[in-house]
Amino acid sequence: MIQFNYIAAFFLIVLGFYTIVTKYNLVKTVIGMSVMDYGVNLLIITIGYTPGGTAPIFTAGELTQASYFVDPIPQALTLTSIVIGACVTAMSMSLVIRLHESYGTLDTREIRRLRG
Repeated sequence: MIQFNYIAAFFLIVLGFYTIVTKYNLVKTVIGMSVMDYGVNLLIITIGYTPGGTAPIFTAGELTQASYFVDPIPQALTLTSIVIGACVTAMSMSLVIRLHESYGTLDTREIRRLRG
């Protein structure tokens, strides 16, 4: 099951990168950035997974040698990444809206040609 997560994360990262590189529509480029962000988040969470692990919440008496805990650092990094990704997406979409208002198009080839 873990291998499926790695394959899915790699697929999402490659799909997002492909969308960013090949599409000329700015909205599709922003969507590609978001898909790539989801792939990276899935990869970070999968790396931090421990089979049979429990939440790292314990008292001193509960801790034994056989205790398996899930690493909380990747979870915290992913939570931070989700918030940053939402802010980047919102900012990117606001810039796309401003570009559409200024140039009347979302095609990057047309915006490059206008230079205005």
